[in-house]
Amino acid sequence: MKYFFVLGNNPALSVAEISAVINFKSAQLLAKNFLIIECEQELNPSHIIKTLGGSIKIGLIKNKFNRRNWQKIKQEIISLVKTSQISSKSKFNFGFSEYGSSILNTKELGLDLKKKFKLQAISARFVISKEKNLSSVVVERNKLLTKGLEIVIVANKEEAFIGQTLAVQAFRELSRRDYGRPARDDRSGMLPPKLAQIMLNLAQIEHKSACLLDPFCGSGTVISEAILAGFNNLIASDISPKAIGDTKKNVAWLRELENITKITLKLAVKNVLDLTKFVKKNSVDAIVTEPYLGPQRGNFSVDQISKELEELYSQALEQFRIVLKPKARVVMVWPIFYGHQPIKPNYQGFELIDMLAKSLKFSQYLKKNIRPTIIYGRPGQKIYREIVVLQKK
Repeated sequence: MKYFFVLGNNPALSVAEISAVINFKSAQLLAKNFLIIECEQELNPSHIIKTLGGSIKIGLIKNKFNRRNWQKIKQEIISLVKTSQISSKSKFNFGFSEYGSSILNTKELGLDLKKKFKLQAISARFVISKEKNLSSVVVERNKLLTKGLEIVIVANKEEAFIGQTLAVQAFRELSRRDYGRPARDDRSGMLPPKLAQIMLNLAQIEHKSACLLDPFCGSGTVISEAILAGFNNLIASDISPKAIGDTKKNVAWLRELENITKITLKLAVKNVLDLTKFVKKNSVDAIVTEPYLGPQRGNFSVDQISKELEELYSQALEQFRIVLKPKARVVMVWPIFYGHQPIKPNYQGFELIDMLAKSLKFSQYLKKNIRPTIIYGRPGQKIYREIVVLQKK
């Protein structure tokens, strides 16, 4: 079966995450933000979308055409809409999203279908948006997944695919986890929950009872997302007493909100350089963390900060190597200072993992860093996040 994924703002990171989570036979990136994968087994899009931080929509590919056969493409779309309408017992909503190069006037097609339904005394509503494509918010609020249909069209120079959206990102839940939590520290910078999800998936932790460590826990974003993902053996530490207090508050809030009872969480106000003093050797299955990235505001010497962070991260990685089990992963953020060379911590004893090794054929769309890492951020930022995956040798 073929499924499509509408990717988030960082397609490279989204593709890396999907590659880490889903075992697929083949893949095509038809547009910058549109991935098609072929799987031998049926997927559960409603479940998968909740586990992925970097995918906005998931759906099923219904058919493929030569992009020049626009009449056949149009007939396929009409057939899909009519078939879905027949199975609907109430008012029927439908809409279109087109990715890649444009091949149809979807607005004209939608209005034409609406007129035909009206002549047949069928109650149908054509959902449109100011944007080219329907957002996950528009899809959900107009009930296109439960009482309607979103048809997705994607085309490259040769092919056109028609698909049906089956699941969209839970934007309300993500917003609540980000902005609704009781303890936030905007001044020191906060890891977005979606990015924490992605990093946890890149760690490729095999079982939920695995020991997961965040030694720079901050306000507990990684730990919170790990709890939601079902992990129940967690260690969180930070040199800041305030950070540990914030983590306690946020975890308590989340557990009450989601009615989560069975977890083991060890919290400690500790310097990361003392990690081996309170975590056993070869006991940790994965480390997922965003460390101190340097000053977020004000004037500072980038060269001096880079030197200090290289030393801190090098010493921390040596501590990580001791407490991690063999072949266990570290998924870590390093800062990229705009206009400056990347920092170069010493990660002796680890292998740097290329997250896009399976996706080299996508190189015309996926921008790769000078080393096999992925840069995360928005244009205009002074400090970008470099997502680094290391595996203990």
